[in-house]
Amino acid sequence: MKFHVFGKALALAAALAMGASAAFAADRVLKIQTSSNASHASLAYLNEEWLPKLEEMTGGTLGLELLPVDAVVPRRETPEAIGVGVLDGDLTSINYFSGIDPAFALMGDLIAGYDSADQIQAFCAQGGGKEMLQKLFTTHYPGVHVIGCGAYAREAFVSKVPVRSVADLAGLKIRSPEGLAADVFKRAGAAPVSMSGSETYGALEKGVIDAADNSAYANNDSNGMHKIAKYPIFPGIHSTPILQFTVSEQVWGELSAQEKAALETWYLAAYNGLRQHFDRLDRQLVARDKAAGELDIIDWPQAERDAFRKIAQEAWSDFASQSDLAKEVYDSHIAFMKQAGLL
Repeated sequence: MKFHVFGKALALAAALAMGASAAFAADRVLKIQTSSNASHASLAYLNEEWLPKLEEMTGGTLGLELLPVDAVVPRRETPEAIGVGVLDGDLTSINYFSGIDPAFALMGDLIAGYDSADQIQAFCAQGGGKEMLQKLFTTHYPGVHVIGCGAYAREAFVSKVPVRSVADLAGLKIRSPEGLAADVFKRAGAAPVSMSGSETYGALEKGVIDAADNSAYANNDSNGMHKIAKYPIFPGIHSTPILQFTVSEQVWGELSAQEKAALETWYLAAYNGLRQHFDRLDRQLVARDKAAGELDIIDWPQAERDAFRKIAQEAWSDFASQSDLAKEVYDSHIAFMKQAGLL
């Protein structure tokens, strides 16, 4: 990590901390960088509906400031920033760390595996997912404490051209998370392009990419994606990304037992609320857009979804062979999915 980058980040973090004292009432406010764009409906929902609840739960002793993606450090560098105190924690995509170990790719999104965000919530909270993620951080980023992990929506797919089958993916330039996601698209014949979500709109507009596995339908709507990409796929065919909520071990050790319990409980409740909110909001917006007739909203037939999942399963197995931790993550997913009747 280059020191001049962190120097700038430290200065920005100090400025944000000064601003936070005026914006938040809690005695202590943790700076948490997210993987959300500033315009994302998900970030607005958490800020408006759930941040005040944490302060209520702790009696005003603890609050959070949720920062947009890349606000303090580049999206892949949050664990290092947490380790040196530039950030207190992150609420971000596990996929960002796929280059460190393929285990993060399998942990971050078992592509075309789960049918709903609810199933992933169960995997993280009750199926060993949280514990598996902590093992990855203990191995690669000591000093990072995992509070939880989960998903809130199956990502919709935005495209400037109609994609109605696996065959239509051939040659398509697709913005995709790095790692497993990109590998699956490549196996399907597409040309994956890795970029931050904040760059996706401009890349679509300029023709750098044809499509993007980008975010929930409601987030794509709020970002204006559908103004330039008129052929969304809903429900999505590909990603239900798992996000992590972490803080530094130092911060965790400084919290009281009551604050720790409140933070863990708050995260589970907030993400359950976020999942329910987005399921309803996505469906409302899809119904609105179908009625308006300006978008061609594509729903892949089950046969095409099954064909895409078969391609993805081959990638799961290949990634699992690349490291011992990747094999452990793969086995934990498969065991849970069998228990849940998904395999």
